Amino acid sequence: MQQQALVFALIGILGTGAQWIAWRTGWPAIALMLAAGVIAGPVTGLVVPEHTFGDLLEPMISVAVALILFEGGLSLNFRELRKTEGAVTRLMVVGIPLGWVLGTLACYYIAGLVWPVAILFAGILVVTGPTVVIPLLRQSNIAPRPRAILKWEAIVNDPFGALCAVITYEYLRRVGDGGTLLSVVAALLAAAVVAGLIGYGAARAIAWAFPRGHVPEYLKAPVLLVAVISTFVVSNLIQQETGLLAVTVMGVAIANMRLDSLRDIHPFKENVTVLLISGVFVLLSASLDFSVLRQFEWRFIAYLLALLFLVRPATVLLSLAFSKIPWNERLLVAWIAPRGVVAVAMSGLFALRLDQLGYGDGSILVTLSFSVVVATIVAHGFSIRYVARLLKVTGARKKGLLIVGSTSWSLSLANQLRQLDVPVMIADTSWQRLSVARQAGIATYHGEILAESTEERLDLAQFQVLVATTDNEAYNALVCNEFAPDIGRDAVYQLGGMGDDEDHRSLPEALRGRAMFASGIGVQEIAEHERAGWTFRKTRISEQFDFADAQATLPDEADMLFVLRKEGRILFFTHASRPMPQPGDTVISYGPPRRLEPEPGRNDSENREAIA
Repeated sequence: MQQQALVFALIGILGTGAQWIAWRTGWPAIALMLAAGVIAGPVTGLVVPEHTFGDLLEPMISVAVALILFEGGLSLNFRELRKTEGAVTRLMVVGIPLGWVLGTLACYYIAGLVWPVAILFAGILVVTGPTVVIPLLRQSNIAPRPRAILKWEAIVNDPFGALCAVITYEYLRRVGDGGTLLSVVAALLAAAVVAGLIGYGAARAIAWAFPRGHVPEYLKAPVLLVAVISTFVVSNLIQQETGLLAVTVMGVAIANMRLDSLRDIHPFKENVTVLLISGVFVLLSASLDFSVLRQFEWRFIAYLLALLFLVRPATVLLSLAFSKIPWNERLLVAWIAPRGVVAVAMSGLFALRLDQLGYGDGSILVTLSFSVVVATIVAHGFSIRYVARLLKVTGARKKGLLIVGSTSWSLSLANQLRQLDVPVMIADTSWQRLSVARQAGIATYHGEILAESTEERLDLAQFQVLVATTDNEAYNALVCNEFAPDIGRDAVYQLGGMGDDEDHRSLPEALRGRAMFASGIGVQEIAEHERAGWTFRKTRISEQFDFADAQATLPDEADMLFVLRKEGRILFFTHASRPMPQPGDTVISYGPPRRLEPEPGRNDSENREAIA
């Protein structure tokens, strides 16, 4: 028991540690998690999953994959699907069968597998799992449409890849008893329909119970978690491997039922998914056996090259032929197809079953599947940014700043940011208040920023910071609290953010954004400063002119606002955070107009010129 607890802790440290390093360095998280598992498992022997967990290992991984697919399904909104111009539908209807056929030919003629094993393995490889695609997209700056295509394809294809493998296996198992392909396919399709109905029924039950108060708030996340696991298990009892389809349908159905309760438990689901992805990846890579890898043959390299450069590109390009998707986006989707947890888990499962049926090549599946996973993770993980940049399908070149509230002060701030070549957008519900920004050429968003439709109309991924500057401090706090989970708690700022948690008349700090300015001045003070003619000043920090020198040149009343790093990152001065500018950074301050004392010997005209 103690050993299992230690292994659990080590897996958590390795998985989350790898993701943290990926966040700090920009390296692909999936590659780091894979390396961490290999080092902990076959290299050092610290983690031996089969020995530690025994027969529980397979169901643990299966349930984890089901929860990952469900959470992924919750992020699939049909409004986002419409943006893909039918690409996801084409990749399902045309791409899955085409990829299965082309993959089978490559497995047979290049990898040298016998026909039954080649057909089964190719069915498994039609998947591009969310366990690898979602972390990859999270770390890369991809344009919205190809990002949506890759995410939808990864989540939707996973259960269908499993079904392809199950159809092949069931046919091989029953053919000796006189079963036909038609009867096997018909039975499995019927089971898939039943699984889909179970998933949809579970979603409807949740959608009925949650809004009517039949489940208290503190139990909604646990009830949802148990409902997903139960749906997965019940579907698998009817037909093995249909549980993945059931939980995917359940997630997509709930996502499009607009349940207000899901907004509150969304952070919990994301946190659980990050932990599961980290743990499962470390577990599977730690299970790798070097003795199995010795079965690797040189012809497998040719197979991997064919998979990367022939099978996947041909599948995507033929599926998207004559579609509205631009060529550069088609090429990016054709290149990105990393395989992960489902491919490895399914290969290991069917390797044992094929051996029992007398197909010797079944044992090679584990070696080949790990080779595919490693090759695709390394190739796609390290190249996605460069390929996206080469094909010009990246998002905004620089992540900018979103200002909520069009005021004279926010317009001055926006103009200052534009002078620094920082992308900026002002959002407001009043078309009239936005007119000055439009005339100045500043990007605007007309609408209620808190409306549900904002998610569809405004891509928040293009912003690194949100600033709420309306004349209503409570509304500013509401905006910051709403967008903190998406942009980051340390990246949402507001005017009037300071307050005393001991004062029952002020909002608690947990509900507010970070207070702008080190002094934490509010809306009224800003209005007074504007009437007094306060202005923004920018100061470039260098080796010869440091931050102390910059402060010395400012009036005593001036407030530091933010630091613009050389790489484009914006760090605000707040009452709790005071970034230290470095050479090459630019400091923006806000203070009263500069007043010069008349110098002896100068006339009024000369003094006016000096002040100007």
